[in-house]
Amino acid sequence: MPIKIKRIYEEVNDDDGVRVLVDRLWPRGIAKKDAKLDYWLKDIGPTPDLRKAFHQGELNFSVFRKRYVEQLKNGEQLEALGKLKDIVAEHKIVTLLFAAKDVENNQARILQEILKDER
Repeated sequence: MPIKIKRIYEEVNDDDGVRVLVDRLWPRGIAKKDAKLDYWLKDIGPTPDLRKAFHQGELNFSVFRKRYVEQLKNGEQLEALGKLKDIVAEHKIVTLLFAAKDVENNQARILQEILKDER
């Protein structure tokens, strides 16, 4: 079961499978009707403080990753991560959507790696 990631601003494709937004905040400039989402797991995103510290350059990606993984294991994100795992188990193809400009260093990439590691 492929788990893909892509920016929500990219074109919707038939091969996206189930589309899951994994950002806490709704992406700017995207109308909800145009997003073509199956799920919005806003509670899976990093806490506002962690997100802001990373985006403002106070943390490098390595530190952000470590803190975010800790939140996924012990924080308010734990329940949403369980729901995401259920979604992945139920569907053949899942695409995790995010708004960040950096396609390599973002929470969707971390979630993708966690989900692939648990298979």
